[in-house]
Amino acid sequence: MARAKQIQERRAKAKSESADRVVASNRRARHDYEIVDVLECGLVLTGSEVKSLRAGKAQIAESYARIEGGELWLFGSHIPPWSYAVGFGSHDPDRKRKLLAHRQQLHQWWVKTQTQPLTMVPLKIYFKDGRAKVEVALARGRKQHDRRQAIAQRDAEREIARSVRNFEKFA
Repeated sequence: MARAKQIQERRAKAKSESADRVVASNRRARHDYEIVDVLECGLVLTGSEVKSLRAGKAQIAESYARIEGGELWLFGSHIPPWSYAVGFGSHDPDRKRKLLAHRQQLHQWWVKTQTQPLTMVPLKIYFKDGRAKVEVALARGRKQHDRRQAIAQRDAEREIARSVRNFEKFA
């Protein structure tokens, strides 16, 4: 009886540690854009798309989101067909996908994008409690000199942290 409880505890601990499993991330977005606001959205998928995502196959590097008809849509994402889905069971890998978000949040973002030069960029696709989620950011594009300043600032912060660690280590 005690052995069964140990196994259950181990399984529960393993589940809690691996809560979110990232499938695809857009690393260039944080480099090319200044992130203003972030929103977690659900993703409407077909069965073969879910299987393909669970296999870890998705690309969102060139994708973007847009509000059309009061709904949020993801364009340009590529989820390849699942290898075992053929014929009727397969899907179009580059189709637009509906994102699920609260109407109030969509309205706020729509107003912001109409009044300011902002764009909606997906940052990552991941599974949370067995459901596919997309983290979408409201972002402002950076110019080349802004990118250089961001890199220089990050390097300076890294150097300061390194010197503080060394000072604490040898003091």
